[in-house]
Amino acid sequence: MSVFYKLRQEKRQTSKNKGKWYARAVVTETVDTTMLANIMQQNCTVKKSDILAVLAELAEVMQQQLQNSKRVKLDGLGTFKIGIRTKAADSPKDFNVQKNVVNTHILFRPETRINKNKSRMRALLDGCKVQELPENKVDKAQKSESGH
Repeated sequence: MSVFYKLRQEKRQTSKNKGKWYARAVVTETVDTTMLANIMQQNCTVKKSDILAVLAELAEVMQQQLQNSKRVKLDGLGTFKIGIRTKAADSPKDFNVQKNVVNTHILFRPETRINKNKSRMRALLDGCKVQELPENKVDKAQKSESGH
């Protein structure tokens, strides 16, 4: 298995790299929770319905824990926490949540391992290979990118 890419040419007039080519990762399809449960069911002794129940509960418990200002770590995956974006206040007493908090968002940090050569590797990228998207996958990938 490989991560597919397509070459794209920089066309923005203001870019210092105008006319140059670069690779962009291509998604060929989306795997949803049910599909993941089907795959997991084939790899272990747990039934799909049990996996779906656990994943649904995981999402609910993660939401609760994150909203209680906790970091959630999933071994082999990474950590999640909530971040906030705010507008500046002139002083601490001038800061008001309703006025200064712009939004909240999820921050994800992939688990990182240190290899034998002391380099860092993201756990989900261990063994990742990259190759150009085969011609027969181009139409399917373009439909995925456009949302159809």
